[in-house]
Amino acid sequence: MNGVLRRFRGLPLRSRLALLVTVAVALAVAASAVACWFVVRNVLISSLDDALSEAKIPPAQVSGRVGGDGQCLRTIISGDSDDPDIFKETVQVVDASGGHCVIVGKQSLDVTSHDTAVAQSGAGHAYHDATASNGDKYRVLTYPLDGRPGLAISVARPLSEVDDTLNNLVLVLVFVAGIGVLGAGAAGLWVARTGLRPVDRLTDAVEHVARTEDLDLRIPVEGDDEIARLSESFNSMTASLASSRDLQQQLIADAGHELRTPLTSLRTNIELLARSEETGRAIPPDDRKALLASVTAQMTELAVLIGDLQELSRPDTGVGGAKVQVVALHDAVRTAIERARLRGPELTITAELAPWYVRVEPPALERAIVNILDNAVKFSPRGGTVEVTLDRGRLTVRDHGPGIAEDELPHVFDRFWRSPSARSLPGSGLGLSIVARTVRQSGGEVALTAAEGGGTVATVQLPGAATPPPETPLT
Repeated sequence: MNGVLRRFRGLPLRSRLALLVTVAVALAVAASAVACWFVVRNVLISSLDDALSEAKIPPAQVSGRVGGDGQCLRTIISGDSDDPDIFKETVQVVDASGGHCVIVGKQSLDVTSHDTAVAQSGAGHAYHDATASNGDKYRVLTYPLDGRPGLAISVARPLSEVDDTLNNLVLVLVFVAGIGVLGAGAAGLWVARTGLRPVDRLTDAVEHVARTEDLDLRIPVEGDDEIARLSESFNSMTASLASSRDLQQQLIADAGHELRTPLTSLRTNIELLARSEETGRAIPPDDRKALLASVTAQMTELAVLIGDLQELSRPDTGVGGAKVQVVALHDAVRTAIERARLRGPELTITAELAPWYVRVEPPALERAIVNILDNAVKFSPRGGTVEVTLDRGRLTVRDHGPGIAEDELPHVFDRFWRSPSARSLPGSGLGLSIVARTVRQSGGEVALTAAEGGGTVATVQLPGAATPPPETPLT
């Protein structure tokens, strides 16, 4: 059995479907044929029983008795000699002890318990099958001989009348069933080919993508069945892969572009310092100091850019990862404000922070808040003010800088995007992308809008609670 199953599983899907359809139809046809045979047989037997019942010999026409040796003694069937129905059946007289004699016909019938029971009781009747002396099968009706205690009459007709019809029926059923099974096999193969044609197209598409890496291929979607859904899923998958590949290529191109500028400047400054050492021409102290400061700044910029790229390359673990903890958002904002004051000592930073606790990755949250505040410090004018508020999980950072043009707002969270006015300032263009990624992973929302009277308002909404969960370590 296991070997058959293994060979079946080894067949192509199309062949398996056709075989299953053929077997199912064959079983259905076989079951229908068997049921038809039994129904027809029962109908024929019932008709034969009705014919035997109509062929009963009236007891008044039978006289005599059965001898001990089974011979009929003075048994006479009287009546109208012109009535031929009496002589169409085999008729024999049976006594209570099992003795019998044939009074119509040439073959005697085996006496069964049904016959003796009717003879002994003198009442009722019995239909049953019996075998004649020549081996033929007969259908028998036995009924009591009224007025003759202990005697019964058995009227029989050969079952060949039924068997011949059933044999012909079997031939017809076998012929029809054979045609039905062959037709089912052909129909199953056609259905399998037709039904699997979309799967063949999908297979060809997958093989084409695997062979050529052409992610622009799309499969036509027809209808709304399972195959159509599978085609839509494949199209969505290839579209997502194509988008991911484009984003990856764009990230590499943007990163290369951003790295080229500080690396070129760094290389130039280092070459100047090296040439000074090689030629022995000393660089004036002030110029040398400026060169070293520029090298340090460029190295710092490179380190920040590399850190931002590493942050963006991390997988999206989302809330629920191993590093997620309950964090006091107001404390994290207060710490970030202290760092921002060091970077903008000439600025005034005001803070109104209401308690709020969130479940996030602490390092990612701290980096996001620092990026928002650094952005506000970077664009605030000297002596300006940065206003920070936290109320029920809504963090607002407002600066009084030049603001962002309306047509630039949709791009502020794109990777490496920088407004024309900010390209002369230090930065990689990844800070707000990191903010958006961190906030969305934490189930929150982030937005950057123009403020009334000039400046920009950064808004971050994080889900949480005003009180920490019980027995939860805070970070």
